[in-house]
Amino acid sequence: MTLSNLLKNAKGHFSTINAHKFLVMKHCFKVGLYKQGLLHDLSKYSPIEFIPGVIYFQGDRSPNNAQREIEGYSSAWLHHKGRNKHHFEYWIDYSTDKSKGLLGMKMPVNYVVEMFCDRVAASKIYYKDDYTDRSSLDYYNKGCHRYVIHPECNALLFKLLTMLAEKGEDYTFKYIRHKVLKNAK
Repeated sequence: MTLSNLLKNAKGHFSTINAHKFLVMKHCFKVGLYKQGLLHDLSKYSPIEFIPGVIYFQGDRSPNNAQREIEGYSSAWLHHKGRNKHHFEYWIDYSTDKSKGLLGMKMPVNYVVEMFCDRVAASKIYYKDDYTDRSSLDYYNKGCHRYVIHPECNALLFKLLTMLAEKGEDYTFKYIRHKVLKNAK
């Protein structure tokens, strides 16, 4: 990779993560998760995540996927999911029942909501003008059969993504703020 391409990728990756972080913050603020909105994805600026993000930047999908395809794993993703509680992968642990192996543990509701905000923002960033309120649900449906996520957390995420697709952003954010988070406290 030439220095010129590296600098172009660095600018593109930095712009993408800033735009994503800003959208998640905006969404979190709408539902009342101010601290989570401010602190969302700060690990993406650490060298272990940022450098692979620059090297594998493409602009229309996560650089983690490109790193995974080329290297067989994503060092950036492994670091990221282990430090950010809004990813269901953070909550995977061994069951106390040895016959069950790895399971998704129950996430606090505020992190499920941040995960929802994160998915919506990522869809907006990567789909750009092709984004609709249905985009995040469609993306979820493509991969949900592989998820190791607690059933209650999965049900809430699916419910919110479906609500967004059917009733829109304003309705869904109000519902989260006044029903989901209010009842979780």
